Amino acid sequence: MGGIDDLPPLREVIKRHGLRARKSLGQNFLLDLNLTMRIARAAGPLSGVTVVEIGAGPGGLTRALLAQGARRVIAVEHDTRALAALMEIAARYPGRLDVVEADALAFDLHPHLDASPTRVVANLPYNIATALLVDWLICEPWPPWYDSLCLLFQREVAWRIVAAAGEENYGRLAVLAGWRTRAKILFEIAASAFVPQPKVTSSLVRLTPRTMPLPCDRGALEAVTAAAFGQRRKMLRQSLRSLGFDAPAALARAGIDPTERAENVTIEGFVALARALSDMPAADPDSVRTVGGR
Repeated sequence: MGGIDDLPPLREVIKRHGLRARKSLGQNFLLDLNLTMRIARAAGPLSGVTVVEIGAGPGGLTRALLAQGARRVIAVEHDTRALAALMEIAARYPGRLDVVEADALAFDLHPHLDASPTRVVANLPYNIATALLVDWLICEPWPPWYDSLCLLFQREVAWRIVAAAGEENYGRLAVLAGWRTRAKILFEIAASAFVPQPKVTSSLVRLTPRTMPLPCDRGALEAVTAAAFGQRRKMLRQSLRSLGFDAPAALARAGIDPTERAENVTIEGFVALARALSDMPAADPDSVRTVGGR
């Protein structure tokens, strides 16, 4: 018995299907069904909800999400070896599990969605976790297609997501996450819970979209934060020169000291700066303009 259903234990499933975790795919399987149930519960009531799971692997979290009452789970898995194991779960929960073989970074999810509320709940592959999160944070239109993200990251990445201005881990990821969502670390999971055992602790982060983020051009905010944190040890009047604008004038318009460094500027400050740059002509006509998403 599997503990939460009548399916076989995960270690048996892994052995039978030859699912040795691959480092190249960023795989670290979570086999403790008590922990996968805890993650599923952290996502909130799932009745009537479509759940998107990236990197389902042998299906431990998949089973927990279905046992918790998810209306439907869309399991996106790039590893063909795992498909047979996931189809066994689909047979146990008829009509409630869609197994999709795809690279999550290139996969268009929208044709698979319907009018039901959608959440993403996943033990993300380490090697694509940050890239996926950024894609979900900058998606258009906003509010997005999901009503929450409940995601496992390496602890250091989780800290970067929730960091505030002035903190060591504050950077571009924290600005984008804080601008469009409310992010919170819910709990940590020890490395010993995973197979193979990673070198770091993992953290479960919930991100809830803000209905009305502070208004600014998303492309401009991306460009400003990339330039500012790309040279975070420099003063902003220097690090922003690469954008081809009159940086001191834009900083003055945004109410930011030109000698300030990126790590000390609040999310509100970066939004004001992005708005200021969007409204200004390029100082260097020959520069490559990246502000405003161009």
